[in-house]
Amino acid sequence: MARKAQFTEDDDALLAELGVEVEENKSSSLSPREERIVAGFEDIERFYEQHGRLPTNGEDKDIFERLYAVRLDKIRTSEDCRAVLTGFDKHGLLQGQPAGIHSTGDDLDDDALLAELGVLDAGENDITKLTHVKTRAEIRAAEEIAQHTVCPDFEKFKPLFLTIQDELKSGVRETREFKDDASTKLGDFFILSGKIVYVAEVGEEIRAPNGESDARLRVIYDNGTESNLLRRSLQRALFKDSYGNKGRRITNPSAGPLFSDAAEKGDIESGTIYILRSKSDHPLIKEHRDVIHKIGVTGGDISKRIANAKLDPTFLMADVEIVATYELSNINRVKLEKLIHKFFEPARLNIEIKDRFGNPIVPREWFLVPRFVIDEAIDKIRNGNIVNFTYDAKQQLIKAPKT
Repeated sequence: MARKAQFTEDDDALLAELGVEVEENKSSSLSPREERIVAGFEDIERFYEQHGRLPTNGEDKDIFERLYAVRLDKIRTSEDCRAVLTGFDKHGLLQGQPAGIHSTGDDLDDDALLAELGVLDAGENDITKLTHVKTRAEIRAAEEIAQHTVCPDFEKFKPLFLTIQDELKSGVRETREFKDDASTKLGDFFILSGKIVYVAEVGEEIRAPNGESDARLRVIYDNGTESNLLRRSLQRALFKDSYGNKGRRITNPSAGPLFSDAAEKGDIESGTIYILRSKSDHPLIKEHRDVIHKIGVTGGDISKRIANAKLDPTFLMADVEIVATYELSNINRVKLEKLIHKFFEPARLNIEIKDRFGNPIVPREWFLVPRFVIDEAIDKIRNGNIVNFTYDAKQQLIKAPKT
């Protein structure tokens, strides 16, 4: 006969270090219906604690307050519910008189309550449970995600979020449903409950009570807040956010189809990043010729591409010389070029020239960037980690964001 495992002081200390609260099993357990009655009442208590008043059912109130008001009225008129909540009413909310909802019975189904408010049709619902009220265990898990504080150094993260938004709009990055790849690593971006989420720090690996590995994360949100939560809590939230939807992963440019093993629509088997230097006599070009470069991506012959450069405003209406080329396999040229230009945006050359018809043109593919910096950026593109860096045009350095 197997011996029952004993809970020791060492176990207690370990769980305390992990921030896990241990609740003693009570001799009498609640039924599923009773559990949901308690959880539904705790929603009302939280409203009372946050607002300092009871919820009211008025047309000018939001649907949740109206729902809590109707639910409280139902609970107050139900002897069965009052009995279940004995010992849970810490604010004395059950002592008041019902507001006089015009319905009968002890039905506590949220669909029925919403129907009384005119939000939906009653229908044939199971009236033995609160269908939209989470259990207390589910609420505790959700509260850990919801506990945000103001991020004191958000200014250094703000540029990252702006870049992510631009890259999503341009197609450099994409979003994927959080399912097949459930990993959460340093530098990852997600969309959770409508907010962009950035994993800024990952603590030391710890062992969860179930034996699996876990870690504390510092998570930054695009609204200027942050939270400190366990990795597995973030994963649970991403599998189903507070709106009942799955969260989404924001892909790295290297996750494709920028570079990938499988070709997709718009991909080519090979491509070339080219770096050009202008031979223009324009005073600004002559003064900074060694650091002014045109950066582009093509799938064709570079020599043919630049053959008529002096007639093309894209090439500053002057001949050019090829400084360097970098061959890459299976790339999406449009996305790759957008990624490079976005990265060097702080150093984009601001110059206006006339085309051969006298029309003013502002070329967009020339940058004040030293050759060695371009080489470093290409290496990071090949490694797939350029998204973790930014370009400082004043210092002419590629920098990792401070965390």
